[in-house]
Amino acid sequence: QVQLVESGGGLVQAGGSLRLSCAASGGSFSVYSMGWFRQSPGKEREFVALISRSSGTYYADSVKGRFIISRDNAKNTVYLQMNSLKSEDTAVYYCAADHMAWRTSTREVDFGSWGQGTQVTVSS
Repeated sequence: QVQLVESGGGLVQAGGSLRLSCAASGGSFSVYSMGWFRQSPGKEREFVALISRSSGTYYADSVKGRFIISRDNAKNTVYLQMNSLKSEDTAVYYCAADHMAWRTSTREVDFGSWGQGTQVTVSS
């Protein structure tokens, strides 16, 4: 099982930027697809971005063009660069690992390991 620890959340003004990091330990990080999800108060957790083992990237329409997901396999870390932040981006952000190397999925149910989450608050 892989352990995931997010960092980099905080308070930022609308239009600003933040970079989230997710450090992985245990498991085989380089073969996992890694995803970012978020959950706002009163809402279900939703997909934000995914990077496959081959570094293919996928984004929710709501963040496309503003967020960039990347990975550094040497550091066992995945990043989420968030630009042009909006108040509706306020949420707890979670990173997750899909252990099945053969697939690329954005479905929450396919991710077997989750971090504890980091709060991002965007003030308008």
